[in-house]
Amino acid sequence: MIRNLVTAVGMLALFTLVTGLAYPLTVTGAAQALFPHQADGSLLERDGRVVGSEQLAQGFTGQGYFHPRPSDVDHDGAASGGANLGPLDEGLLEDFADRTEEYRTVNGLPEDLPVPVDAVTASASGLDPHISVANARLQAGRVAEARGLPAEDVQALIGEHTAPRAAGVLGEPGVNVLTLNLALDEAAP
Repeated sequence: MIRNLVTAVGMLALFTLVTGLAYPLTVTGAAQALFPHQADGSLLERDGRVVGSEQLAQGFTGQGYFHPRPSDVDHDGAASGGANLGPLDEGLLEDFADRTEEYRTVNGLPEDLPVPVDAVTASASGLDPHISVANARLQAGRVAEARGLPAEDVQALIGEHTAPRAAGVLGEPGVNVLTLNLALDEAAP
């Protein structure tokens, strides 16, 4: 029995070193060497100050900014999560109706114009940094008017900040709200 105990303790020590120390250090070192920006959180700086991460949505609300998807956690990175309501839940359906009405009102859209689904639904994490191209294009008029920019310039910025499908086939093209809003600030502070 002592021999089995010594073997078990030895294996525990070995696997603790390999999986608890060597593997994490190797992966962290490789990530820092190959992808330093992403490994450090994809942080964006302006004037020497961190203004956000490319990978986390922020709650922009001003008329001169593009708005992200709704968030059940108020875009709080420390509280990632969704509503966990089923598709037929009365509260969720009411949220969709309220969000659709608010989206149309804020963006000055007619009642019969279809609203992109990502404009009224929160992502599973509540922190998705991208909106659909359709969503961005519907917000462009409001943003251009609020900033006093030509609509064509705002549409061009949307095109410049549209990310293609992952690997060319996965998902849909999306517009990173933070990088687009930072570009707007540079174009018309």
